Amino acid sequence: MTATVLSSSSIPSLSRQAPVPPAVRRGAWQLQAGQAMSLRAQSASVLKIRQGRVWVTRDATTQWGSEDLVLSPGDSLQLAKGERVVMEPWDGFGATYTWDAA
Repeated sequence: MTATVLSSSSIPSLSRQAPVPPAVRRGAWQLQAGQAMSLRAQSASVLKIRQGRVWVTRDATTQWGSEDLVLSPGDSLQLAKGERVVMEPWDGFGATYTWDAA
């Protein structure tokens, strides 16, 4: 059995925080490649894509069935109170979006 000796320089600092991506600092959210996210509107809301393309699936309602959309930068989607969407990046590059009250 061998022991591994760690120097203080090889131990990550717990007080050091990862940098916040610029888009998050501007009030947007990041969606990493391969990550899916489910969002439910607590009030009438707007989903707007800032970077990348996103595949969005809207839940079925009493008026229509579920709907699949691909949104690109600048595209937005209006959501009614209680409406739910599932979204994920369309490609391997991730995406940035905002979620605001309508």
